[in-house]
Amino acid sequence: MRKSGDFRFPPEPHPRFSLMPKVYLTGIGFITSIGNDVATVARSLRELRHGIEVYAPFQKPEIPVKVAAPVKGFQTDSVDCEDWTYPERYRVKREVLRGMGPNTLYAYCAMQQAIEDAKLSEADWSNDETGLYAASGGSPYLLGHLMQKMHTQGVMRCSPLGIVAAIAGTVNFNLVAHFKIKGASTGFSSACASSSHAAGFAYDEIALGRQKRMFVVGAEDGNLDSILPFAGMRALSLQTDPAKASRPFDVARDGFVGTGGATVLVLESEDEVARRGVQPYCELAGWGQASDGHNVAISHPEGSGLRLAMERALKATGVSPEEVDYINAHATSTPIGDVSETKAIHAIFSPSGARPLVSSTKALTGHGLSLAGAMETGFCALALRDGFIPGSANITEVDPACADLAIPQKTEEKQARVVLNNSSGFGGANVSLVLKRV
Repeated sequence: MRKSGDFRFPPEPHPRFSLMPKVYLTGIGFITSIGNDVATVARSLRELRHGIEVYAPFQKPEIPVKVAAPVKGFQTDSVDCEDWTYPERYRVKREVLRGMGPNTLYAYCAMQQAIEDAKLSEADWSNDETGLYAASGGSPYLLGHLMQKMHTQGVMRCSPLGIVAAIAGTVNFNLVAHFKIKGASTGFSSACASSSHAAGFAYDEIALGRQKRMFVVGAEDGNLDSILPFAGMRALSLQTDPAKASRPFDVARDGFVGTGGATVLVLESEDEVARRGVQPYCELAGWGQASDGHNVAISHPEGSGLRLAMERALKATGVSPEEVDYINAHATSTPIGDVSETKAIHAIFSPSGARPLVSSTKALTGHGLSLAGAMETGFCALALRDGFIPGSANITEVDPACADLAIPQKTEEKQARVVLNNSSGFGGANVSLVLKRV
């Protein structure tokens, strides 16, 4: 039996994959800590503008964490959705809003953006050949309120749409219903790998001819209740300076910074792209996944699962290590995780002498949990379309364990042709997506 270490490059794609039609990314919607539209996000990435701030709900003596990267332009702190404020361009009917948590509102707004960006008509998206895969941890904030109200005031005093608004499937429930999606739909739950899994399986739906178009959605609340529990794991940064809190690969990194928001990606078959005459951002060429089989919360120290996920992604797409120009690393700014990913990258690329540029955009956005994969795939698409590679910000001194990576600390005006986007989640779930310039 072949061992992982016996893998040889350049790989040949499986014959089944070589016959598959291409899949393109044709639209993006962003509600993020670094911008709420494509143009603003692209500018933030290029200029390394972060969205991290001293977060008011954390400013209590008993809370050791002081910073977060909240979405700007939205106020969703109230348990009553009628108190929420959000940009005027997004109009949500009251009866629709009642079934949403903050994460779903973000996703609803990003969905409208993505539809406009891809130039889709309702006939294009509301049909049995268009589906939607979503990822979210639900709304702990609303779920906690609902449970407390049920126990103190009685079950019949709870909102009839409370469960729909709060549990993990709330994003796909709402978007499928309100946008009249009739194709494949489901939600994914693999923690911080969730929306990358959604993208991978959405790719399969199109490449296998089951669907012509898929929406891929990642969304999280990004508030006190969705971020602060990670402090108990000692996973959050205790820095008080927003410019120093998220610094992947830095020797002094001490944990991640929480964020929320939403990203929606539109994936389409090559036939649909040709029929509609649209210019894609990039091609989603394929993907790979693997598990660590190691620990419920901590990455394998040698990065074995992520190494295998990258191996499989490269094999599925027929890409050699030398052809990869850039890796958007999962690197969250945790002491263990960044080194684990570094070892996985070395295992794949060092034997051939390949040295792709590696950066983590989480230095700017913080870590979006299940949102991260979709959001960072969108970032990679912008980099491929616009001809730049975002730097890895906030580094003062690179950790010696990561020093052999080619980590640009400033944005490089360089046209990548092949990009990997890595994501890892609890339980050792790992996904690597391969994107190519059109």
